[in-house]
Amino acid sequence: MRTLLAIGLVGLLAGFAGAADKKNDPTGTWKWTVERNNMKMEQTLKLKLDGDKLTGAMVGRNNMETAIGDGTFKDGEVSFTITRERQGNKTVTKYKGKVDGDTLKMTSETEVNGQARKTEIEAKKADK
Repeated sequence: MRTLLAIGLVGLLAGFAGAADKKNDPTGTWKWTVERNNMKMEQTLKLKLDGDKLTGAMVGRNNMETAIGDGTFKDGEVSFTITRERQGNKTVTKYKGKVDGDTLKMTSETEVNGQARKTEIEAKKADK
């Protein structure tokens, strides 16, 4: 009887752990708004988790997608880079953040003209 009870308890706890992991799964479409030059623009990020490998793309002008690089997900935290090329110059932006249900809070960091620019982002899951 004790063995049966122990097995049931382990199964129940494993179910809760799986639910917690699912709650913090970064897979999906994330949206947020940024303001540049007094104009508000919606940003979209598509992520897909496969094990601890994170893939996806940032959607830009004219719905052009830029693939993320170095994507990882561990303990509820995402990390990836976006590399853009414009007029022969490459710009790498590093993103790090934490998933909490349908909210993704991240910091982006880009080096521009030798100076680091940090931006705080709070994205919401668009496809619940």
